[in-house]
Amino acid sequence: MNDFSEIEKELKKLRPTRTSRQLFVRVEQMLAGPEISEHKIIRPNRFRVNWVAIGFGLAAAAVLILLAQISTDRTSKQRERIAQNSPAPETMPALRGAQRSSSEFIPAGATQVVYNTRDEGLQFPGGSAQPLRRLRYQTHQTWQWRNPATGASLRVSYPGEEIVLIPISGQ
Repeated sequence: MNDFSEIEKELKKLRPTRTSRQLFVRVEQMLAGPEISEHKIIRPNRFRVNWVAIGFGLAAAAVLILLAQISTDRTSKQRERIAQNSPAPETMPALRGAQRSSSEFIPAGATQVVYNTRDEGLQFPGGSAQPLRRLRYQTHQTWQWRNPATGASLRVSYPGEEIVLIPISGQ
């Protein structure tokens, strides 16, 4: 018990002293005085524009647009190269003295459009000794017939898929 009484005495010695009246007067003067100027007040910059970030964003958008344009140009050129259109066959001259039937249709044209080509890589099908490249084509074929007597036409379209295996020769 003796230890606690000594500690209590030491703690009483450590109590803070009363503040002086002069300190309160100085604090009141500083708070009330017009000496606080506008340049000492700290305000956050709420509308700061980061021009570097805006510049990088615009540059990235321009690059994406250019890449998209190049990609669409390449695919349209492939479609033009792959698409085929056969010319319409010439109509046969009318037979001597015979008339054509009004229900007779003659072929007028055929179109095959390849709209998706995929390279599925190298494969070894059926235990072959050399690799084969597998290409898959998706097509849209249109057949057209005309009746020259009535001017009527008939058109049939259907999708198709073709798989081509191309041999690859090694060195």
